Amino acid sequence: MNAATATSAADFGGLDKLVEAAKKEGNLHVIALPPDWANYGEIIKKFQEKYGIAIESENPDASSADEINAVKTRKGQDRAPDVLDVGQAFAFSGAKEGLYASYKVQSWDKIPEGQKDPNGLWVNDYGGYVSIGCDAKKIGTCPQTFADLLKPEYKGKVALNGNPNKSGSAFGGVWAASLAEGGSLDDIGPGVQFFKKLKDVGNYNPVESTPATVEKGETPISIDWDYLNAGYREQFLPKGLDFQVVVPTDGVYAQYYAQAINKDAPHPAAARLWMEFLYSAEGQNLWLKGGARPVLMPSMTTDGTIDKALADKLPPVEGEAKFPTEDQVNKAKDALAKTWDAAVAG
Repeated sequence: MNAATATSAADFGGLDKLVEAAKKEGNLHVIALPPDWANYGEIIKKFQEKYGIAIESENPDASSADEINAVKTRKGQDRAPDVLDVGQAFAFSGAKEGLYASYKVQSWDKIPEGQKDPNGLWVNDYGGYVSIGCDAKKIGTCPQTFADLLKPEYKGKVALNGNPNKSGSAFGGVWAASLAEGGSLDDIGPGVQFFKKLKDVGNYNPVESTPATVEKGETPISIDWDYLNAGYREQFLPKGLDFQVVVPTDGVYAQYYAQAINKDAPHPAAARLWMEFLYSAEGQNLWLKGGARPVLMPSMTTDGTIDKALADKLPPVEGEAKFPTEDQVNKAKDALAKTWDAAVAG
């Protein structure tokens, strides 16, 4: 059996045979998986314990763009990433460039339409809403909406998790701001103008927001996914920080990240077993433990495999989530590439 061309566990002769093949390889190389991002630290630990496969986790703070670059520049090398966790725009573009392997996990039929590539080139994994995290002890009255962020008391305090041309979470933040400003999934422009306005009044902070910058007080207001901000809150509580998280009612925007297998993965069986683990009830609940909404949450809620206590802890959301199409994502990506640096980053 050639693991590199296997499109399902059945091609190995079943999951047990896939496990056997993956154990023979003995390693899995991942990139851009911060341990405090959607509970990836525990996910990596559990996979290693369960299968005895060593995971080399490189450059955890890398962006989706860095992952794609690593696939291209390390082709044929053992250092190439076996699997990717990328923002939706990079899922679409990587599939078009022929970078991903076709593979359908055992739970494939339970994954909603629109949340997976029909040929199995990528599959949405976990998602969340754009939120505003705020260190209440440093800020006092925390902002509840995008409109609030323009208030003078937030001078130099509002940050994104990276550059939206490279970071999926920052990309989502700009799109949420666009919706708050009257834009749409067909027009991210008002979001760019919002951040230009935020910069012009002195409130935008160009420092990339991370748990470390929040804790040090460099980025006390952080626009990021709700599961990341909620996870940071748990980290900060024992340290005396009161980090509050709210999904702004004027910019309700949700998005999933996606998993993909490198077509030239140096450990192709381990890569496929990683996918099976992530899309099992165990893997999905581990993401939920990190505050993210796993893609199989609807079917797991129906069949009773969801961890209800964890599901009940998710931040409340008012309004209906908006999910962009591939064309809308590509259009927004092109618009940001042309306008963001000059308007905001420059």
